[in-house]
Formats: sequence, structure tokens, C-alpha cells
Amino acid sequence: MLEANEYTRVIQKLYGKSLILESPSEFHPVLHFYFIDALAHIDFTLGIQAYNYMSPRNIMSMEYMRWRVDEEKVGDRAHFPEFINWLKKEHPEVFAELPMLWTGIYDRDDPAQYRSFRIALSPDDRNPIPAEYLSMFVDEFFERGFIKQLYETSKLARLFDKFVQSRAT
Repeated sequence: MLEANEYTRVIQKLYGKSLILESPSEFHPVLHFYFIDALAHIDFTLGIQAYNYMSPRNIMSMEYMRWRVDEEKVGDRAHFPEFINWLKKEHPEVFAELPMLWTGIYDRDDPAQYRSFRIALSPDDRNPIPAEYLSMFVDEFFERGFIKQLYETSKLARLFDKFVQSRAT
């Protein structure tokens, strides 16, 4: 491990979070998948800044991330990126409440993307994403109001199901 830096502090912040007061088994399956997916991308982005690129931790993360690429295409998960764009157009108030990482990565008009599993805010920027952004992403995903939206009975989950159903007809 490199000397402690601002990225290791954000990793500690991420791993200090807990869902102990929540019931993840009651989360909407697609929203839960993309929640965990975003955390995995945050973790990977932090890991390559805090540890040697070829550390066992980063190698294991890369293997896990490769598996998730195929999993994104399974079932209703494939509809999630288009759902985010639909929300932007049809329900901008709901879109505005989503974590910035989701809106940035999946909004077709935003240049942010996952590049080799790491978060890139701009495809032309070769500098590492600032630790403060990653810290903000962690906070947004563990904000109480957002966590409530992951449950199957939430407005976000109902909108997703409605969106998928409209695509099936």
C-alpha cells in the first residue's frame, strides 16, 4: 500500500458505512444491483489510487468488475440506463434526487463514464478524479432519503417497473 493519502481516507469512509438498519432483501432487485455496482466502481476507483495497481485487492476487484459487465445485461437490468434518461425527460424532479454518479454515468448528455471500471468524469481528462468527489458519491449513496428509494415499494421502484412494463408492450 502506498503511504496514507486522501483516497485511503475515503476508502475508510466507504467501509465505515453500514446498511445494518436497512433490509436489503426488500430492495428492488435492479435498483439494488445498480446500487452495489456504483459502490463497486467507487471502490475500484479509490483502490487504484490508494494501492498499487497490481495489488491483490485491485486484481480481485478487476475480476469482480468483469463479471458485473455481463450481469448488467441480464433481465430487467438492461433497461436501467434508458430508465435514467426517461426519468430526466419525464420525471425531472425524481432525476434530480438521484445520486450524481448515476445521473452522470447513465445520462447520454453527460460525458462521465466508467473507463476500465474506474470513474471518469470526462473521457479526455487523464488526471485522477479528486478524492472529494468520491467522498461526495459515497455520501449520496448512503443518504437516508436515497436508501429509502431502493425499496421495492418506493416511488423510484414503481417508476422503474412502469418503465420496464411500457417497454415490454
